[in-house]
Amino acid sequence: MTITDHFSTSSVILDAAPGNKAALLDQLAAEAAGRSGRPAPEILEALQAREKIGSTALGRGVALPHTELADLAAPVVLFARLQRAVDFDARDDEPVDLVFLALWPASNRKGLLAAMAEICGALRDPQSLRRLRGAKTPDDAAHIFIQAVAQDEDDGDCNDAPSGF
Repeated sequence: MTITDHFSTSSVILDAAPGNKAALLDQLAAEAAGRSGRPAPEILEALQAREKIGSTALGRGVALPHTELADLAAPVVLFARLQRAVDFDARDDEPVDLVFLALWPASNRKGLLAAMAEICGALRDPQSLRRLRGAKTPDDAAHIFIQAVAQDEDDGDCNDAPSGF
């Protein structure tokens, strides 16, 4: 099973307009709540707790907020492209405009690590980032990401990312 098994056109949010990191996490939690059947406040609290450990910004304008939730029935993966980049406390000081959210059942920690590795591997290619930033429709963005995952021949361990998890 790969990350693309949990990702489709309906996972894409184009031109989100949060004013800051907190508003972005709130918006993603609300969207994920509708897909997971879990309360948005619970998701938001888990995402905020993870961010307190350290920013999930990867650098180059990309963030990967993620968390595990007990009793989550199935993973939820979302992609949001922002109208305007927001500060996400990235090590490279670049604001974030591309965000992948991964919510994972706590019973499958290895699955979360594998999913994050796949996302990182797919986003290593600057062309993939450029194409995601220029995607015209959610279908285009989903196709670009799925293609990037398929083309990633590296081990996907996020070693090129300026910050870790």
